[in-house]
Amino acid sequence: MESQKKPIKGGEFIVRDTAPSDIFTAENFTEEQRMIQQMCQDFIDAEVKPHLERIDNMEEGLMPSLMEKAGELGLLGMSVPEDLGGLGVDFKTSLLATESLGAGYSFSVAYGAHTGIGTLPLLYYGNDEQRQKYIPKLASGEWKAAYCLTEPGSGSDANSGKTKAVLSEDGTHYTLNGQKMWITNAGFANLLTVFAKIDDDEKLTAFLVEADTEGITTNPEEKKMGIKGSSTRQVFFNNVKVPVENMLSERENGFKIALNILNIGRIKLAAGVMGGAKEAVRDSVKYANEREQFGRSISKYGAIRYKLAEQVIRTYAVESATYRAGQNIDDAIQGYMDQGLDKGEATLKGIEQFAPECAILKVAGSEALDYVTDEAVQIFGGMGYSAESTVERAYRDARINRIFEGTNEINRLLTVDMVLKRALKGELDLMGPAMSVANELVSIPEMKDPTEGPLGAEFDALEGFKKSILMVAGSAVQKLMQSLAKEQEVLMNIADMSIDTYIAESTLLRVQQMIDAQGEDACKEQIAIVRTLFYDTADKINKAGKDAVNSFAEGDELRMMLMGLKRFTKTQQFNVKEARQVIAQKLIEANGYCY
Repeated sequence: MESQKKPIKGGEFIVRDTAPSDIFTAENFTEEQRMIQQMCQDFIDAEVKPHLERIDNMEEGLMPSLMEKAGELGLLGMSVPEDLGGLGVDFKTSLLATESLGAGYSFSVAYGAHTGIGTLPLLYYGNDEQRQKYIPKLASGEWKAAYCLTEPGSGSDANSGKTKAVLSEDGTHYTLNGQKMWITNAGFANLLTVFAKIDDDEKLTAFLVEADTEGITTNPEEKKMGIKGSSTRQVFFNNVKVPVENMLSERENGFKIALNILNIGRIKLAAGVMGGAKEAVRDSVKYANEREQFGRSISKYGAIRYKLAEQVIRTYAVESATYRAGQNIDDAIQGYMDQGLDKGEATLKGIEQFAPECAILKVAGSEALDYVTDEAVQIFGGMGYSAESTVERAYRDARINRIFEGTNEINRLLTVDMVLKRALKGELDLMGPAMSVANELVSIPEMKDPTEGPLGAEFDALEGFKKSILMVAGSAVQKLMQSLAKEQEVLMNIADMSIDTYIAESTLLRVQQMIDAQGEDACKEQIAIVRTLFYDTADKINKAGKDAVNSFAEGDELRMMLMGLKRFTKTQQFNVKEARQVIAQKLIEANGYCY
């Protein structure tokens, strides 16, 4: 697993080392990018937070007016080229904006749906005429967008949708009939991207449908556990006439559009939940400092400090991985443009290249936010269960993220499926390294000098994590062959090993880059984050690996792999209590998120 200078491919992190200097981190953003971030934060503080109750009560016209205000500031056109009325920022800058706006509770959902799945299919797949007609209106907020894919009988299996489109005899329009559900922004959207099947086609086709077209009706707003201020309705199409020029892209290309836009949605979700997580950490530490029990603020107690530190570790780790992947995507986009592709096509291909990482980040981000908000409620105690607290809303709002953009179960399965398919196509060499690990198991262990430096043990552990994945995945492929696709529990185990490894590696590389720039003394809290994360990750990878191999191996082979897992996930003794105290202390002194 040697470090190479050629650009890394999506999923290749399993078999290839990355130098700390080769990744982008949150510390690398420019002053101009920070100004965009501040503008987004100021908008949330001034326009959203003072009105959270009104937003949750779905006050008539409030959410559309907030969207219009965001449009006036350019926040709805981050990814839109300047010639279409947008800011035209690069991908990682759009992630930074999404993070800041992710602290906006239900507004974040409306914003994300409009700027992501609402606008991007048209931006990347529309023709010039379609883009000129609609994109400036969407970028300004004059029009709002919604994305109509899910149906009562088709959730994860999106291509099984029943909505039909029939071409008129004179060839001027299609007539749409069908039903969509869980449609975000449906209560006020002006433009709908609707997926339907033409005649007996196997795959979906996408259409741009203006919401005031005759025959479109909606149900009342859904009553939901969280994100109560987000408009969510069923949409019905009864003989809705759509001009033929409003077909988006080509016939039967809708399923591909849906998949590629979901890839973008997944990494954007990871960025957005970071904003929500940091907000919950800020609330947690402020409350812990203010709340007194037994004559002391509760932030002085070890049980609370554990929670605060763990909130930080999980948030910081997801942040590290998200901006690493964002830069990888930007680099891939530039590479495709250098080959002659236009910006839109290059963007889609660049994001598709890192689809495994997008799925990883969606899972890791949504589960980190769930943990952070749950512990925030616990830190607040009884007050956290009261609707008067911000963390009660954050806790309820967080839960949807494990379902949005494909459930976490689907994303786990996709992570492994995409990497294995690339290996079978020869795009990734997985089996060569997997065979090397298999040979290592039956040979005398090679004595290696430990890597030097404050995080040397973690770099050595990382190599073991990757060997664990290769051993389990390689053996599963050989042992289960064609039936592997049906062994979802095994695939989920391999996915968890991969997710934990990618998140841990990203955090390690980020902190090593900081050490190289600032010195060890300036990074003691970040070093504590990495070392604690790796200490826990080793056990998680060992457990997932054991669960997998115990389900398909036996006898000597099983014993050998279990010994290999023990060797590959071995950790040094480490005082995690003290490390968490260091992490929490800085947080408590700052009285807010300071990492």
